Amino acid sequence: MKYPLMIAILFLNVKGIGQQLDELKSIIDSKAYPNIDAVVISQNDAIIFENYFNGFKSDSLHDTRSSFKSITSLLAGIAIDKGLFSVEDKIENFITEWKNDPRGKITVKNLLEMKSGLACEGFFGIGPDCESEMWATDDWLDYILNIPLRHDPGLNWAYTSIEPELVGIIISRTSGLTLMEFAKKYLFEPLKITDYNWYIKPNGDGYAAGSFFMKPVDMLKIAELVLNNGSWHGKQIISENWISESINCKTDVEMSFTRFARTANATYTTAKYGYFWYREKLKYKDIETEVLFASGNGGQYMMVLKDYNASIVFTGSNFGNWRGKLPFDILLKYILPQL
Repeated sequence: MKYPLMIAILFLNVKGIGQQLDELKSIIDSKAYPNIDAVVISQNDAIIFENYFNGFKSDSLHDTRSSFKSITSLLAGIAIDKGLFSVEDKIENFITEWKNDPRGKITVKNLLEMKSGLACEGFFGIGPDCESEMWATDDWLDYILNIPLRHDPGLNWAYTSIEPELVGIIISRTSGLTLMEFAKKYLFEPLKITDYNWYIKPNGDGYAAGSFFMKPVDMLKIAELVLNNGSWHGKQIISENWISESINCKTDVEMSFTRFARTANATYTTAKYGYFWYREKLKYKDIETEVLFASGNGGQYMMVLKDYNASIVFTGSNFGNWRGKLPFDILLKYILPQL
């Protein structure tokens, strides 16, 4: 009688969670949270919630925007695991156009932490954001090579798409592959991610900083890979050391995603930055935990919740406004209480 009773308890628990998450589906359907396009949740390596909205379907490719930067971090980790370069290397070794130039002293780590010192900034309106100006040119690398230093490398965090783009160039130059070929061979194929679209740069290679289209369930694979310390179905895709180093977020970004989500009675703490990954403490009612996440304009998130052995993906179309942070309100009010 012992085992049937245990099975019955497990069934009731799963059924209860399903019913409670159905409430979340109804709330999003009601447009109480506008422009949420998909929510996919896995716990203990099993999907427990997968729903699509606003005409999006399970096979719809969604723009990941800057959350793709976190995938570039993983690609950098694979390249470093292979000995192609290290985080302490000066980029003049790879961006040889900056040999004997102060900008050549920027390290790979400076790029990954967004502390290059280059005169670009896209978070606080200081500007220039550099990305839009770069996109308006026919030679993106030439544009980057003409960006001056604002201050010495390694001092201050300034959000920009230029650093991940430089990381992508370094991966390509050291591997002898395009970034698209490298990503396919060493990350996407092992994860069985086959359906996606790159944003193609004028030189024909893929953009490393965003505007990559993929399915939410494949975004979930990225989050699960990080949750499992770089292992996928028993195979180590990225070293555990790299995962640990890259998500060890120490740099304050001086803003809270929870605060922008406007969650009443939540405690706000600044998010912290690692190697193209964010981390933020969450305090709401009796919830106190931490979320690691990739973030993209409009509400694109790949979230890792170690305390719950869970991964969550949101996609959305709240581009350029505070509602892109609404997934944090949903996380606190509806998802974490059930996990």
